[in-house]
Amino acid sequence: MIKSIQQFEESGIKKLGKIIESFMKNPKDMASFVYGIRDEVIALGLDLIKETLEDCNQMLRDSAKRKQSWERLTEDAEAKLLEEAVQTSYRKAGEETSLTDEVSKQTVKNKLHKLTFPQQKEEKPKKKAVEFLYIDADEDHVSLQFKEKKGDLETGENNWKNNCVLAKLVYVYEGIEPESPKSKRHKLVNPHYFSGVYDGADNAKLWDEVYAYLDSHYDLKKVKKIYLNADGGTWIQSGKKRIAGITSVLDEFHLQKYLLKMTSHLKDSVDDARKELCDAIKSGTKTDFQSVVERLKVCAETEAIEKRIEESGAYILSNWTAAKIRLKDRETVKGCSAEGHVSHVLSSRMSSRPMGWSRTGVDKMAHLRAYYWNGGDMLELVRQQERELPVAAGAENEVLSCESMLRWERHRHNKLGKYIESINHSVSTEVKKYAWFNAHIWGL
Repeated sequence: MIKSIQQFEESGIKKLGKIIESFMKNPKDMASFVYGIRDEVIALGLDLIKETLEDCNQMLRDSAKRKQSWERLTEDAEAKLLEEAVQTSYRKAGEETSLTDEVSKQTVKNKLHKLTFPQQKEEKPKKKAVEFLYIDADEDHVSLQFKEKKGDLETGENNWKNNCVLAKLVYVYEGIEPESPKSKRHKLVNPHYFSGVYDGADNAKLWDEVYAYLDSHYDLKKVKKIYLNADGGTWIQSGKKRIAGITSVLDEFHLQKYLLKMTSHLKDSVDDARKELCDAIKSGTKTDFQSVVERLKVCAETEAIEKRIEESGAYILSNWTAAKIRLKDRETVKGCSAEGHVSHVLSSRMSSRPMGWSRTGVDKMAHLRAYYWNGGDMLELVRQQERELPVAAGAENEVLSCESMLRWERHRHNKLGKYIESINHSVSTEVKKYAWFNAHIWGL
């Protein structure tokens, strides 16, 4: 408004003076006098309206209080934000969300941390009937900047900070098939992913989610076996307590890894030694296997190699039944792809490049990655938040007073500039007008 008045003082008043002067010289031309005064006054009024609305709009854009409390993203913009954040970074997501403005990394992070994800509640009208189902499980080690707040990472006995959290990954599928009729590459049949940070007792929630999905999508009475491909980790094996009828299978990667550790030093005799170990696992007993291990230890050239053979043998013996099933049931047991899927589903976004997370950030991003790989609709996820997260009690009636608005802006960004400077003992008329307008907006 000040600019409009200043402009009117500089040119408008002069024009009015000339119109009045012209009328006084020629009183008979009443029409020109009336129309001239009217046009100048209307022009001033339009300028005042234009400047006032522009100032109100800028006040809303710049207000830190508004940015904190208002939902300033449309559904499609927030969906685009999530689509970008799940694949690249918070910064890139903020840049790509709007063509004319930029959303801060902090805003993107806040959106992610507040997400809730749909649970499997409704059963399918017709459940699938399959003979075999497969569950693969593994985890990604993600680096933390902090757990809940900065400075809360604990230091261990080795003086290293405990800055790692496990993002667990479990996925269910019906088998494997070629990507195309002549392709040598394979893909999973109807995979479904589950991921997040599930510590301690929360681990049971993860397996309950897996069971809820199985029970709602498959006729479990017709399933002959559910194979659990994994490395024998405690959190993975606990799944057998939550889902009945699971058969554990030692995944191919870890089996071959430990067989290689036991035989890599034998050079030309590697293949023969490895075959003897596999035969003992497949058709023999633990005693037969241990006998082969002892002969390999005799051939060890150093204590380090002997220790490596002993530890590798102990690992296979601790997962004996699972290793035996891996080698015996070749027709129905499928190769485990957990290592590759951890890389694609989690590591590529969360740990393959140097970056630090909070525990909440890891959990929410892992859930979002699983949702993304399951073909989830980001727009539907955004709409679900609006359905499930009601406005806090009293928030719908919050009105900012002039004093609170000025105090907030002065503390946060000092955005009101000339208005704050003009306030000593009372609030100027200009700021009062903005406070009145602001109160109307917040009172809606």
